[in-house]
Amino acid sequence: MALLAEIIVDTDGDSRVVVLYPVMWLFVAVLVTFVVTRIITRRIRVKTGAADADDPEPGGGLIGDITVGGVHVHHQVLGILLMTLAGVALIATTPEGTALNIFAAAFGVGLALTFDEFALWVHLDDVYWSTAGRKSVDAIFCALMITGLMIGGAELVTGRIGTAEWWASIGYLFVALGISVICLLKGKFVTGIVGVVFQPVAIVGAIRLAKPDSWWAVRRYRTRPKRMARSEARFDERYHARWNRARDFVAGTPDPHHAGTQH
Repeated sequence: MALLAEIIVDTDGDSRVVVLYPVMWLFVAVLVTFVVTRIITRRIRVKTGAADADDPEPGGGLIGDITVGGVHVHHQVLGILLMTLAGVALIATTPEGTALNIFAAAFGVGLALTFDEFALWVHLDDVYWSTAGRKSVDAIFCALMITGLMIGGAELVTGRIGTAEWWASIGYLFVALGISVICLLKGKFVTGIVGVVFQPVAIVGAIRLAKPDSWWAVRRYRTRPKRMARSEARFDERYHARWNRARDFVAGTPDPHHAGTQH
């Protein structure tokens, strides 16, 4: 039976967890599934574009959209089903060892399929290849960052319930969440979410300027024109262009004229 985690014993006799295997397999599953999914959807996009130009009814090939009764089935549907099955199995069977790793990987596959269409949940429209679809890349990045940081055994709450250590960790968690909320109010969503697990990121994000269109800037910079001007200069078109180039390199360049058509 595979261990749930690899334990290393230090020279002074103390042991520490260095790898949580279920979380590691969850991370690997999310990463691999996202990459494979984007390769497939890019291939479908190329085939669909060529078909629109030359043949209105393309056929052939193993890679294509899934349709049931003439209805296009988005891969987030498969992801939701897989996460549901894996989640129920984890709760009902409380597996250990290899079985736990398998269910963790299955959950990761479902998570990646679902989060790859995160923008579709937000907009309730097929914006996969629109500029709004870039939100899905941010969502996947957050999932990978959080699971990646937790591979090493990151614990948000420590100690036995009711002990001083437990209460101290609860207090620390509330402070960390408060700092992350400030990041969210400043328009730094990725920083705020990742900062829940890795607090230094949230602290830096909370200290620095808010984005000019964020809740924080709209309400707190109205009487501080110099600070608003600095914010607008820092988060200008060049800033967004740099991040968008990185997103497009990973996920594909969106169509600015896309209007909710199938991918």
